[in-house]
Amino acid sequence: MNYWLMKSEPDVFSFDDLMRSPGRRTCWDGVRNYQARNLLRDAIQPGDGVLFYHSNANPSGVAGIARVVRGGYPDHTAFDPADPHYDPKSRPEAPTWYMVDIEAVEPLPRLLTLAEIKAAKGLEKMVLLTNSRLSVQPVTESEWRIVRRLAGLKP
Repeated sequence: MNYWLMKSEPDVFSFDDLMRSPGRRTCWDGVRNYQARNLLRDAIQPGDGVLFYHSNANPSGVAGIARVVRGGYPDHTAFDPADPHYDPKSRPEAPTWYMVDIEAVEPLPRLLTLAEIKAAKGLEKMVLLTNSRLSVQPVTESEWRIVRRLAGLKP
């Protein structure tokens, strides 16, 4: 089992939106960064844990826990000219972009803020703090446990 942090702006799609989705599931679409795409396509697998992170918020932070329920497959939004994530270079027979499906597990008792994450011992090398622009990023098992503990959840 691997662990990931996935960012979403809460005014676009929040953890509460995920909780209200049918079956508490959604596809994680619209990622247009090659490094994140490679993770979605090649590394993220069903059963992996996800820290659902609210970015560009005041404050930003981890809002909930999710899990991957479907591994990487072509992102259909790239093929739709009416979709904001459309990419004319991506084609169904040769997709450029991939997505996964996630399912809400539980909201955090409270938002674990970026400031708290920055101050926490053991999280100094977390990708969130060293490459904050990446929208899908790996989380180590140790970081996963620390974040859960800081948020008031059992590791």
